[in-house]
Amino acid sequence: MISSRHRSTTRHTGTAIGLLGVALALVGCASDGEDGSAATVTDAVHDGPLPVTAIDYAYTGVVDRVRAGTTLTLDNASATEVHEIVAIRLPDDETRPVDELVALAPDELAAFFPLVETVLVAPPGEAGFPVEGTGVLAEPGRYALLCVIPTGAVPDDYLAAAAAADGEPPQVDGGPPHIASGMFAEVLVVE
Repeated sequence: MISSRHRSTTRHTGTAIGLLGVALALVGCASDGEDGSAATVTDAVHDGPLPVTAIDYAYTGVVDRVRAGTTLTLDNASATEVHEIVAIRLPDDETRPVDELVALAPDELAAFFPLVETVLVAPPGEAGFPVEGTGVLAEPGRYALLCVIPTGAVPDDYLAAAAAADGEPPQVDGGPPHIASGMFAEVLVVE
């Protein structure tokens, strides 16, 4: 017999497959709240700064929902690759998930880049710094978080090219952008 004080935990795991045939596992959990109702992680809204860590080739620490005015910070745990967060406020009428957007042809994806809110760059093993904007996600809406640095780019070359690029994408040698290996995320900014 199960006592009335018994509380169950429900776990829901979803997997999204996308981006040029590379799988990205997205996991969400749900559990009973104190009143017995279901409370999900995705219902929670993160308050305060949002510290994100870059690893080769993913972000850790990204939550589903944050308040408008949240400041992103970036730490790079990679020993070899420079990483970034390009935060793009997606149009309100854009409903495709970010994993579908990053699979678009490069010129189609580039159409979103004028909507960049902020860009943070972090050399290997270091804290990031803003190169565009302040790191603040000021306006409510859905944001794509992307790393478009070429795989294998020499960090010093990339940083020098970024400093000289005057707001344009830095031109450096390297392989496909990090998003091709799954380095992207999505966050919803709410009032």
